[in-house]
Amino acid sequence: MGVNQSMSFPPVTGPHHVGCGDVMEGQGLEGSFFRLFYPCQESEETTEQPLWIPRYEYCTGLANYLRFNKRWGGLLFSLAMGSCRLPVSWNGPFKAKDSGYPLIIFSHGMGAFRDGSAATTCFCKQALEESQATNESLEEEWIPYRQIEEGEKEFHVRNCQVYQRVSECTRVLRILQEVTAGQIVLNILPDGLDLTTLKGNINMSCVAVMGHSFGGATALLALAKETQFRCAVALDAWMFPLEHDFYPKARGPVFFINAEKFQTVESVNLMKKICAQHEQSRIITVLGSVHRSQTDFAFVAGNWIGKFFSTQTRGSLDPYEGQEIMVRAMLAFLQKHLDLKEDYDQWNSLIEGIGPSLTPGAPHHLSSL
Repeated sequence: MGVNQSMSFPPVTGPHHVGCGDVMEGQGLEGSFFRLFYPCQESEETTEQPLWIPRYEYCTGLANYLRFNKRWGGLLFSLAMGSCRLPVSWNGPFKAKDSGYPLIIFSHGMGAFRDGSAATTCFCKQALEESQATNESLEEEWIPYRQIEEGEKEFHVRNCQVYQRVSECTRVLRILQEVTAGQIVLNILPDGLDLTTLKGNINMSCVAVMGHSFGGATALLALAKETQFRCAVALDAWMFPLEHDFYPKARGPVFFINAEKFQTVESVNLMKKICAQHEQSRIITVLGSVHRSQTDFAFVAGNWIGKFFSTQTRGSLDPYEGQEIMVRAMLAFLQKHLDLKEDYDQWNSLIEGIGPSLTPGAPHHLSSL
């Protein structure tokens, strides 16, 4: 699948090699399906790197989300990006740590899926995708992106979906809590990750929730609903799905990292409501970035496939530089609020929006708020 490498993901630069594996627990809509990224041992042998788009059905789903012809759009995406692989080790051997690793539950945006850039801490990224499974075999049911029908109120649809996504995030949290406590949790995927290796290796007192776009709204709501989440990072959060009654109940601290060209006066005002209630919450904007700058699509090369995403994929800021800025800011915030014993505080100024290609709060065209 795929004829050329049209993406070039940043190399893993943290202190650990990174492994990843898929987990499916339970059956049907009550089950859970997520991908876990984790520190792994270095291997002397060449290890398998997972495909970025693991199945052709994701290509047709992406085409459907972008309102392209599913058949031809899916074929186009498969040819252009189907051979791209993540720079991580598929089901690599877990690297144990007596004190346990911190945990981040990551919720992706609409039209995205469970793959993503790897992390060097214990990292879980979940998504509701296939469902319906039996103990003997897996019976797949692909769930298409929910388009809004004519005359339908989008808020009611997306508001229900964001609450469902929060329940999925908390379900993943419970699963990993059971796993690290030594309880047997069956991963029903034939080539899925062996969860028993995680026993005692996740520090459940250092848990954060993070998300992009719709996933950013999910992170805000999850922080309010689940006290085990100590903080949230919202990457260019789409505030639309959250009802106005939510804001008085919002918890903090929250770190809003916005792109320059996505937010509105209204959405930034809603973020400021949360920040006004929690003095450790912050809003910063990455100048020269667009909404998809915080996704893997930022690394689509400037070839023919990039034209299909136009300026919505890449802003004026170099995507590798932009990612480095965002990752360092996130690590500084997470160290501060998860009490990590690292040296990420060297980037504390980024939390305040002080640094290259950063501005505190909203960009200038929204600065009159």
